[in-house]
Amino acid sequence: MTDENTQLPTEEPTRAGFVALIGAPNAGKSTLLNQLVGTKVSIVTHKVQTTRAIVRGIAMHDRSQLIFVDTPGIFKPKRRLDRAMVDTAWSGARDADLTALLIDARKGIDEEVEAIMTRLADLPGDKVLILNKIDVTKRDHLLTLAQKANEILQFKETFMVSALNGDGVTSILDHFAKAVPMGPWLYPEDQPSDLPMRLLAAEITREKLFERLHQELPYISTVETERWETKKDGSARIEQTIYVERDSQKSIVLGKRGQTIKAISQASREELADIIEAPVHLFLFVKVRENWSDDPERYREMGLEFPS
Repeated sequence: MTDENTQLPTEEPTRAGFVALIGAPNAGKSTLLNQLVGTKVSIVTHKVQTTRAIVRGIAMHDRSQLIFVDTPGIFKPKRRLDRAMVDTAWSGARDADLTALLIDARKGIDEEVEAIMTRLADLPGDKVLILNKIDVTKRDHLLTLAQKANEILQFKETFMVSALNGDGVTSILDHFAKAVPMGPWLYPEDQPSDLPMRLLAAEITREKLFERLHQELPYISTVETERWETKKDGSARIEQTIYVERDSQKSIVLGKRGQTIKAISQASREELADIIEAPVHLFLFVKVRENWSDDPERYREMGLEFPS
């Protein structure tokens, strides 16, 4: 029996909140998101503006659930798709409880980053600064950069990390675990992302496409998962279509005697099999769809608002 004066231990209250990761293209947001979550939820390539729609990665830290929102890189838009991506990035920042600005420490604060900081000042909520790529940047430069950034915009905290190798990531998790609002968890604690598997599968293939054809293929190409069938033996049959805008681009994707698309398919299939922990039978098709970037339906597929 328990003495009536003995206090039973109580669990700490839970916390949950949204943290927007914003920055210029290629600042390392997707790489950092994958480190924070501890698994791959966002694709990473050397090509700028790879992330198009908002990707949410979910990290559990202590008694807090942190929903990190990986937004498209913010840049000066030239086309309709560009405008949709930039609008999506800022809407992700506006809707978040907290905002983290990620800066490539090697590049520092250029006009692009300064413009982001100016607009960031008008957003509600606390902001933190994350200087990335400390593994290839001298410490004196990092300290000068941190001081300059905080003179332009007062940040609640400044972190220095290497998204590539994970240095400094735990400090970020510690901070946000205490900073997000108290409240119940919003997702199951073993769910790393809110991205549907069909969409994640399309993103994985798009990553392999860009890795293989970095120079030759415009980033405007896209991939859609048309069919996903789970077989009785647990394996998955996946059919995807790669959409390009011209016949010349289709030839590039196929490659000589189909060698290029075969390599893309193999790389994507292997990674998807690792993710779903089951065999994958992947079938890729390439179609020309002229001006697909002016089609509202394609934007809905990517989770983007179609800009008028």
